[in-house]
Amino acid sequence: MDIRNSLAIAAYGQTGLRPQGQMLADPSSGQMQAGQIFANAVERFGATLAEGEAQSIAAMTTGADPHALVTALAQTELAVETAVTVRDRVVEAYQEILRMPV
Repeated sequence: MDIRNSLAIAAYGQTGLRPQGQMLADPSSGQMQAGQIFANAVERFGATLAEGEAQSIAAMTTGADPHALVTALAQTELAVETAVTVRDRVVEAYQEILRMPV
């Protein structure tokens, strides 16, 4: 789950800057806003965690497919690492803003 590209594209689209020869998409044309992108990412994060938990429970109780369990746990681990990275970058950006002279 990599949300960096989606957020960067959305933020770039909102700045009003555009590469030469390209038009900005109209916000009313259905283009998702940064808040919607973030909400979707959080929703997918929760779904990934729920899937990993469900696979773990199934493996312990019914002896489900071990390959599916390993795959679900790897996806969950990647999702958590991504969330931690995003959190660290947000904290870093906030600290940088606090260091700016007013």
